[in-house]
Amino acid sequence: MLSPIAVVPRRSLLYMPGANARALEKAQGLDCDTIIFDLEDAVAPDSKALARSQVLAALASHHYGHRELIVRCNGLDTPWGQDDLEAFANSPIDGLLFPKIESQDQVAAIKSLLQTCGSKLPLWLMIETPTAVLRLEEFGGDEEVAALVMGTSDLVKELRAQHSPVRHNLAYALQRCVLTARMLGKEIFDGVHLDFRNLPELRDACEAGRAMGFDGKTLIHPDQVPIANEVFGYSPEAVAQAEAILKVWQEALAQGKGVAELDGRLIENLHAHEAQRVVAFGQALRRRG
Repeated sequence: MLSPIAVVPRRSLLYMPGANARALEKAQGLDCDTIIFDLEDAVAPDSKALARSQVLAALASHHYGHRELIVRCNGLDTPWGQDDLEAFANSPIDGLLFPKIESQDQVAAIKSLLQTCGSKLPLWLMIETPTAVLRLEEFGGDEEVAALVMGTSDLVKELRAQHSPVRHNLAYALQRCVLTARMLGKEIFDGVHLDFRNLPELRDACEAGRAMGFDGKTLIHPDQVPIANEVFGYSPEAVAQAEAILKVWQEALAQGKGVAELDGRLIENLHAHEAQRVVAFGQALRRRG
């Protein structure tokens, strides 16, 4: 028999600038799976303290429903990083995202501060430099790390590369990070698509990311959410097909068989495991109502 699994849908992860109070309020009604309250790239230096206080106020006064809530802090090597961490260490969120992580020493420093604050919040790490890509296996497997997020804009800059809609120039880096994430058992999310008004191009990027193995897409505009949800999700037909696969597989197991058949297609253990994940994904979305 297959062991039960829990799936958290993270198809669409939307950055919301912490300095924009209207955006923080609007986020309550958006159909994204995850909100990333951004205190870093989207906030000017002289607005860092304001952004921090506005996100804290939004968490206290707004209801974000089913949405997973993550705060992207500034790095600990900046004047604002430690204040960000301490402000949100015990807040009602699901994790803290840290930029430009390249080493286990950085992860250890974050964990030490969280421990000092009495916090057990999961850590999310941004992978956005060549060093991070090449050394991901050295720090990404830490038990406190829940997810990895590609920072493709910074990665392009660090590589002295150019932004390209097809991203062939990033293929090795992206695939290497997906491979490493799977080896480490971590969720991993694709970087943002900067040309946010070009939705056909966004769809192409989402489909390429999904085909590569990413679990979801980070986004910078609400208009991008429906496409990410569609591409990184499963249609009702796909869920129904997965349920049928599980049914015939379980019947085969009950009869002592190692394979099953559905509509002329051979069903083996690997198909059953993937079907189980699809079904769990669909059930998680249905529980949201």
